[in-house]
Amino acid sequence: MSDDDGVTNNGQGHGDRPTPPALPKPRQERAQATQSAIIQAAATVFAERGYARTTLDVVAVEAGVTKGALYFHFSSKRELANAVIAEETRLTALRAQETLDAGYSVIETMIRLHRNLAAQIVDDAVVAAGVKLTTEELVAQLDISAPYDLWTDLTVDLLRRGVENGELRAGLDPEKLSRFVVGAFVGVNLVSNSLGHGPDLFMRVREMWEILISGIAAPEYVEASQLLPALIRP
Repeated sequence: MSDDDGVTNNGQGHGDRPTPPALPKPRQERAQATQSAIIQAAATVFAERGYARTTLDVVAVEAGVTKGALYFHFSSKRELANAVIAEETRLTALRAQETLDAGYSVIETMIRLHRNLAAQIVDDAVVAAGVKLTTEELVAQLDISAPYDLWTDLTVDLLRRGVENGELRAGLDPEKLSRFVVGAFVGVNLVSNSLGHGPDLFMRVREMWEILISGIAAPEYVEASQLLPALIRP
């Protein structure tokens, strides 16, 4: 029998239909989720062990997948390491664009970019691993050009703008200075990481900028700019 509102006694009439079971994720979505989990696990292991001491067996255990599932997505440790570097480049580019869009002065933009990159290195295993892997190219033969190109080109553009608008000293060579600034950041991070003092990366990057500002800021901008390195903190 039916009730007056059209609902059958078993609760399955058109007024009270049971919720159908959730459909399984499409195969492609599941594959992407597995691949992301593997990259995240690999980043954790690479960040701790470096490239040479990382094995795919350890990554598979960290990711909670079988060795076969890992090989389905990545045919070698080198391919997996390159995937971590590519994801690190994507994440840092996204964060950098947020800073570039905020409309700060050139010097403040560069300082905030380095502060945010330091924070990502300390807090995000993928970024930490990607940056670590880019310093091991001689051993690992990895594809490291993309992150260096990203930061070099970005810094060149900022430095050019700073020279043009008078915020930076006239006569500075943006290409040469960009290579130095990128190399200096890589160097202080490498020392901090090698000593196992990750959180002191902020201090080292802050000191780097305290030294740089007096040499690159136009005279009328030096005094105000000297306050900006204080932004580089956890």
